[in-house]
Amino acid sequence: MALSFHDIWREYSLSERVNILGVHVDAVTMAEAVAAVCSYMDERAVVMIATANAEMIMRATHDPELCDILNAAALVVADGAGTVWAARHLGHRMPERVAGYDLTQELLRAAPAEGRRIYFFGSAPGVAEKAKEKAEQLYPGIEIVGVRDGYFKPEDNAAIIAEIKAAKPDLLLVALGVPKQEKWIAAHLAELGVPVAIGVGGTLDVMAGVMKRAPRWMQKAKLEWLFRGALQPKRAGRLMALPRFVCKVMAYKKSRQRNGARL
Repeated sequence: MALSFHDIWREYSLSERVNILGVHVDAVTMAEAVAAVCSYMDERAVVMIATANAEMIMRATHDPELCDILNAAALVVADGAGTVWAARHLGHRMPERVAGYDLTQELLRAAPAEGRRIYFFGSAPGVAEKAKEKAEQLYPGIEIVGVRDGYFKPEDNAAIIAEIKAAKPDLLLVALGVPKQEKWIAAHLAELGVPVAIGVGGTLDVMAGVMKRAPRWMQKAKLEWLFRGALQPKRAGRLMALPRFVCKVMAYKKSRQRNGARL
């Protein structure tokens, strides 16, 4: 018999959090992550979910505000092969990669049957609308209760918050890029009162067809970062975060071993 979201959530709640360079990442499967998010929506919990890849974790090592925000999140999933590798290299269990894009699709797929209300916030003008159209094609009956692009000034925040609150979504997807999306959610979550808010990076761009995702074989070969670099040359400098991340994790492990400390 298939496990219910409740059963999977009960299993998830017993999972561990893995410390990767100061960022605590939950050792969960995709099914457990989906169950956790659904449970938070059912409970009207008002929480933030983060999707931590190597680039985000590296940024958090020199951005204390971001690090604190991630560690205060209700759930932090391993979004990237680098994060999974780091956890395992440090001797911890990390069952699988839980990519932010895939997590989003699983939540959208389940939304019609669960009666969830979704709001898309972020990306360039017109992108959220196209992503909404795609979601409605893929998931008949889905209720996208609002869209708003990510081009705004600080003085626009009050109007944006009022608009989102009026739409009463169960799930808010924020696509402003790292770390802006995490900091925006952390600053306004309590006022928004949205049960769950997730920073989703380029998810809306991919859904809208503005940005391509790596072919499945490259995802399986853990080369999605290379595909993004080839597709977006301007990202090349940012993608160097991955080799720096690997070196930093290896150095951290050696230093802990020398000191006889637990990883």
